[in-house]
Amino acid sequence: MLTFIFSIFVSFSLWNRGQHLPNKLHGATVLSVRTYADKSPIDADVTVVGSGPGGYVAAIKAAQLGFKTVCVEKNATLGGTCLNVGCIPSKALLNNSYLYHLAHGNDFESRGIEIQGISLNLEKMMAQKSGAVKALTGGIAHLFKQNKVTHVNGFGLITGKNQVTAKTEDGEQVINTKNILIATGSEVTPFPGIEIDEDTIVSSTGALSLKKVPEELIVIGAGVIGVELGSVWQRLGAKVTAVEFLGHVGGMGIDMEISKNFQRILQKQGLKFKLSTKVMGATRRPDGKIDVAVEAAAGGKNETLTCDVLLVCIGRRPFTSNLGLEAVGIELDNRGRIPVSGRFQTKVPNIYAIGDVVAGPMLAHKAEDEGIICVEGMAGGAVHIDYNCVPSVIYTHPEVAWVGKTEEQLKEEGVPYKIGKFPFAANSRAKTNADTDGLVKILSHKDTDRMLGAHILGSGAGEMINEAALAMEYGASCEDVARVCHAHPTVSEAFREANLAASFGKAINF
Repeated sequence: MLTFIFSIFVSFSLWNRGQHLPNKLHGATVLSVRTYADKSPIDADVTVVGSGPGGYVAAIKAAQLGFKTVCVEKNATLGGTCLNVGCIPSKALLNNSYLYHLAHGNDFESRGIEIQGISLNLEKMMAQKSGAVKALTGGIAHLFKQNKVTHVNGFGLITGKNQVTAKTEDGEQVINTKNILIATGSEVTPFPGIEIDEDTIVSSTGALSLKKVPEELIVIGAGVIGVELGSVWQRLGAKVTAVEFLGHVGGMGIDMEISKNFQRILQKQGLKFKLSTKVMGATRRPDGKIDVAVEAAAGGKNETLTCDVLLVCIGRRPFTSNLGLEAVGIELDNRGRIPVSGRFQTKVPNIYAIGDVVAGPMLAHKAEDEGIICVEGMAGGAVHIDYNCVPSVIYTHPEVAWVGKTEEQLKEEGVPYKIGKFPFAANSRAKTNADTDGLVKILSHKDTDRMLGAHILGSGAGEMINEAALAMEYGASCEDVARVCHAHPTVSEAFREANLAASFGKAINF
């Protein structure tokens, strides 16, 4: 117990002391390797391969700790998938399409706001999205300069235990380095037999830059990406059908009660779902439309669906190919991930890996946390992360967010639990906002009252879930949360009420 407390104290102290961490890098000293590259070699303490949320944050933290740091990025802009073709542009479109939906539908009118002549300027909407992306990716470049991180633009190849070679447009740049951190992220998982052209058959990347609103959009996959991008184009006028192999929406990890309510709300908005259904293939017709052959996942009669645009989003896979891992004896697991220790070390002690290339959820904030604590570990600090306290969010409207265990997981593990629920229909702020869809569901240990999971379906769920993550990280009971004064009127009062229900068996206002 004392060791655990000391570990937490050291970790907390190191997080805050920043520059005062001891400079104790693991691994051999830098070895100069003879090369025939076009540029003079660079010497570094830490070389990060990849500049996504995990990579760029790790590089900045390493530099702040006093390490001579290099970050190698294959793309022209920094930020990886998340900032360029993922989290950031999709959230811009989700927000703007929702505003258009409010103005174009009956919502504004029901609030006494009467507008005529509403029209969609898709080009301008896309420009606003691109502007946000440009500002944020440019911001990383500024942070690199501010923190003295050397940015090398090129494909990072591990050419030795202490060497990374960046393949650049104008030759090669060799970096001789004490430690290597692999943060290359993930890429779109291809669908066998369906070729993506990013025009009419698109991945999530192409779906963020369509030139016009399709009349009919079919989405392969009703997970997080599928329902988010499906929502964008449905709000802008497309008829959207999502085909999902699983029997529920929202992907893996979502609580089934929340998923069912979520599906009902999305269907009310106009999205259509074909669940427990598999896609057999897609064929282009002479008129430019696409026929998609589907059948029941358990087997059955074929059905053909037709669309103008087909969006393939069946998940992502680690970007671990052609990195030179074999040359240093690093083998991948059966899912293409890099096995690492609790300190994020590979079988080569001075080569580390974080983010989407290692086990765990493919989430930007998970990669960021791993990047920070990984380089702190290189400096001799404590390394600890509780993956049970990493939240997940679906940014539709209403949002879905969760952290910790689902009810299904607790049943499977045989953990005795209690449930506390509170609907937003009974929350005063949600009522005044005329935005009452959804609920808060809290799971606690039946004997100790410790919070085990929080699941929120509602407006602002993505912000509210962080209160639950904080409570769980500190081992709070539901009573602890229930006794914290929450401002009134706020939607977060629903979170407090659900904890009251979990701890005492009854909420106050429902």
